[in-house]
Amino acid sequence: MSTALILGATGATGKHLLRELLSSNEWSKVGEYGRRVTPEADLPQNRGKLEQKTIDFENLEAAGLRDGRWDVVFVTLGTTRAKAGSAEMFEKIDREYVVNACKAAKTGDPEHKQRVVYLSSGGANPSSPFPYTKSKGLTELGIARLGYADTIVFRPGVLKGAKRADLRLAETIVGYVTGAMSYFTSSVEIHVPVLAKAIMKAGALGSSGLPPAVGATKAGQEDACFTVIGNKGALVLGQEK
Repeated sequence: MSTALILGATGATGKHLLRELLSSNEWSKVGEYGRRVTPEADLPQNRGKLEQKTIDFENLEAAGLRDGRWDVVFVTLGTTRAKAGSAEMFEKIDREYVVNACKAAKTGDPEHKQRVVYLSSGGANPSSPFPYTKSKGLTELGIARLGYADTIVFRPGVLKGAKRADLRLAETIVGYVTGAMSYFTSSVEIHVPVLAKAIMKAGALGSSGLPPAVGATKAGQEDACFTVIGNKGALVLGQEK
């Protein structure tokens, strides 16, 4: 069995991923570290292997992320420009916090082969003219440069069934469009529980263990190579028995 750390477990996808990790026999210990953690009342009964810790992303040295010697680091942490309040805070939370936390969770022990699995976004591109997809693309590269033994990035389409505290009109409109398109293509949307299961499985299997049907590809740059799983691949992996 392996140990797993999840950053961003209170988000739309993270909360489902946390349940998947706790219910799977693949993991001997699960750490939930974040600015806030899942309330006791919202946790499943099978939470005996869960370790929760509230951390300050501005003081990660005090968080002790590497002390857990986590085998797999799952990252579902992120935000939007509107929630962050400014472009500067968006970049800080969406990219700086993520990359720095992944760096802090790396043990530095060459004998400890760690894996990181990052939930990015469809269209992520460091050269994108759009701040959101540009930030995701730059974050992908930033994580890949940290030197984990294996880096896996998910680029899903529209997230269906994401229960958010804030109603996003644009997401609702896009959801109607992609819902109709999904009858013709598997590249546009995915239900959040399916995505969470796919992320958990990828973390357990690693890049080399992914089934060919997932269609994983390599991306990045010479000093920042990583495995990419698109929406279609996430559907395949998340729906496998």
